[in-house]
Amino acid sequence: QVQLVESGGGLVQAGGSLRLSCAASGRTFSAVTGWFRQAPGKEREFVAAISWSGDNTYYEDSVKGRFSIGRDNAKNTVYLQMNSLKPEDTAVYYCAAPSHGLGMNLVRNWSLYAYWGQGTQVTVSS
Repeated sequence: QVQLVESGGGLVQAGGSLRLSCAASGRTFSAVTGWFRQAPGKEREFVAAISWSGDNTYYEDSVKGRFSIGRDNAKNTVYLQMNSLKPEDTAVYYCAAPSHGLGMNLVRNWSLYAYWGQGTQVTVSS
């Protein structure tokens, strides 16, 4: 089993920044890690993903140039740096990991992720 715990959410004004963290424990393994978000009344949405090595990253178009994903494998932690935040970024943010290897061409598909954190709320005021 893999346990994922997100932190770093909060309330910020439009244009501000937040950094989310996702700490993994348990049976960690080499795999891609993804960030997703879900706003009230909306479907879960892919945000970003990073390969185990950190060499490959993938972003949803709406966050490109504003968000940056990174990882520190020595700390079993994945980060999501969010800059130039907009009210439409308001959502609960989740990190997720698959139970097996996942190609970067599949990282947008939330159903392929077996492990999920509890989520952290991000609220951006206008």
